Amino acid sequence: MDAGLLFSFLAVLARVSGFFAFVPLPGGKNGPEAARVVLALGFTLALYRQWPTLTASPSMGWFVVVMAAEAALGITVGFAVACLTEVFLMAAQVAGLQAGYGYASTIDPATQADATVLLVLAELIAGLMFFATGLDREILRVFARSLETYPPGTYVVTGSAAAALVKLGAGIFSAGVRLALPVVALLALVDVALALLGRLNAQLQLIALAFPAKMLAALGMLAALAVLYPRIYASGARETLRVLARVLGN
Repeated sequence: MDAGLLFSFLAVLARVSGFFAFVPLPGGKNGPEAARVVLALGFTLALYRQWPTLTASPSMGWFVVVMAAEAALGITVGFAVACLTEVFLMAAQVAGLQAGYGYASTIDPATQADATVLLVLAELIAGLMFFATGLDREILRVFARSLETYPPGTYVVTGSAAAALVKLGAGIFSAGVRLALPVVALLALVDVALALLGRLNAQLQLIALAFPAKMLAALGMLAALAVLYPRIYASGARETLRVLARVLGN
């Protein structure tokens, strides 16, 4: 095999692997290692026409620097996509805390840690919408354009790119809280109604009634808002792609 072609393959593989190591795919952490390797290889081979041409064999020091830069670029793309998923996780965390779902926890398939039921459900839904909205195909196009804009060894994180990524990460908190506000507002009204009911009749056992009432109210509001989540995710995906285009100079 030509040494230049081998180095080109390894450079593109490092860029793609950095993305898959960071982006939270549904079941990605629990899946077999071989499946993730095959997925990264498949993405790399799909970009074959965009592989850079290296005519000479690079030195080992230069190659290590290139591999680190390529992994950093892939992690940058993965971080941008992960921010989109974290918005839904933040909303589920805020709503689940107010609804009382924190008392019932399960195992998060991504981190293997205790997490609320709503948090696990939000992560799985966000991962499925990653494919349903076609964001996986757009990410493949982003990698193809990035190989033209930034051949291996030329990517450098600029101040404007870092600021765009920081702004995208900061949007997790604002967008997540705004997404959870309807549920939080409804639960606040439930608390007020229970407090007034307790003032009217002090003999009522409202403590036993509060938790199921708030859980059912939260589930009803989330079910009513579920039709909006694909549009919200698609809007966030467009913003993520705009940020990536600015970061990668496309």
